Amino acid sequence: MLSKVMVANRGEIAVRIMRACKEFGIPTVAVYSEADAKALFVRYADESYCIGPGPAKLSYLNMDVLIDTALKCGADGIHPGYGFLAENSKFAGMCASNGIEFIGPPVPAMELMGSKIDSKRSMIAAGVHVVPGVTEALADHERARDVAHEVGYPIMLKASAGGGGIGIQKVDDEKQMEKALESIRRLALNSFGDDSVFIEKFIEDPRHIEFQIIGDKHGHMIHVNERECSVQRRHQKLIEETPSCALTPELREEIGEQAKLAAKTAGYYNAGTCEFMFKDGRYYFLEMNTRLQVEHPITEAITGIDLAREQLRVASGLELEYDQEDIVGRGHAIECRINAEDPLNNFAPAPGKIVKYAEPGGPGIRIDSGVYAGFEIPPFYDSMIAKLIVWAEDRPRAIERVKRALWEFQISGVRTNIPFHTVVMNHDIWKAGKYNTSYIPRYGILEKVVQYVQEQKAASGGPKIAAAMAAVGAVIAGAAGQQER
Repeated sequence: MLSKVMVANRGEIAVRIMRACKEFGIPTVAVYSEADAKALFVRYADESYCIGPGPAKLSYLNMDVLIDTALKCGADGIHPGYGFLAENSKFAGMCASNGIEFIGPPVPAMELMGSKIDSKRSMIAAGVHVVPGVTEALADHERARDVAHEVGYPIMLKASAGGGGIGIQKVDDEKQMEKALESIRRLALNSFGDDSVFIEKFIEDPRHIEFQIIGDKHGHMIHVNERECSVQRRHQKLIEETPSCALTPELREEIGEQAKLAAKTAGYYNAGTCEFMFKDGRYYFLEMNTRLQVEHPITEAITGIDLAREQLRVASGLELEYDQEDIVGRGHAIECRINAEDPLNNFAPAPGKIVKYAEPGGPGIRIDSGVYAGFEIPPFYDSMIAKLIVWAEDRPRAIERVKRALWEFQISGVRTNIPFHTVVMNHDIWKAGKYNTSYIPRYGILEKVVQYVQEQKAASGGPKIAAAMAAVGAVIAGAAGQQER
């Protein structure tokens, strides 16, 4: 096994990885910015080192400082978590050249899957079902116009190196093309250092379904079932569940095999996620995230498999503990991302000091968090406070359990999106499992959140209302005045 692991990340994911290390008896190292000096993950680690000022480019994205710190403290493994450098093949290569195990996939697989154009070509050659489109970088506006006519409007312009919902733009007709292409190329160059852009057919109102895969260095590869991630805003996920209401057992097996084929084609090992769009019984491979996903706990909840533990075992050269026939989903799990955001102000980040923090508990409740009462949420990073993970015997009971947990969750001092989750859990379309990626705008969910908050403010008396008000007090208090992975 690895002898010491440095976690090149922060917040709840850093704590999550350190917990897995502790169960193996592996000492852990935290690296932190000046803004995170009092963070929970810094307190949790066996060792901790400040690596720079608050802005990520001066700390968590400073590859030279991270490698130097790992060498000085004697870490033989680096876990990148998600975000930051988790999918950066250059950083993975720097780890390898310095004799440090990058707890993730091999560099060639990262490079292939990091390019949406190259990965799409490889997937087509392997027989993976992909979104209709072309596998070439657009040379100019004229070529983009010609390709769009071939594919048929509406289309999606996509940055080849994009990710996290960044670098995607819908184009409805030729009149929008020139301006949209210029805009997305500029964004891609500034965000990823690569202005390559290609075209895919825009699939109207699909469901977003992803398959968790994990493989070892000995050629064994399994999928660990699917997660539905269709509740999104700006292409970023807010609520995830497993299993998906849309899949039959036969489709689950078929798409899972496609996910494994995609991963094997890339020469992949360690944990990763193959993302698919699904509509009218048809599915299309979208991309592969070469890292552990934010929503991995719900897969753990229904299968009992500790994915972070498996990552550590794979990185240490061990074989997987499971074969495909061992993977059995039991019950239903839902994850809500609790963010310091204001849903009444278009989900604007709302950093600040947490005055009161009380987590829900009871059967089937798991909280992954990196905060505590008195912690100051920095303005430099994503706005996640915690992940609420709920398991129950079936979906209706899981929804009711989420509602109860949201009612218990108490956070004050910062605005949160708890009212958003409360509205969704009580919404008929969500409860019927008939939603897709356009769910939030199509059903006016934000407007319903505003109405909900106003009704709570107007309500009077009763201990239950008082408790509910406390759980969303920060949002209500700030309603008059008024980012994700």
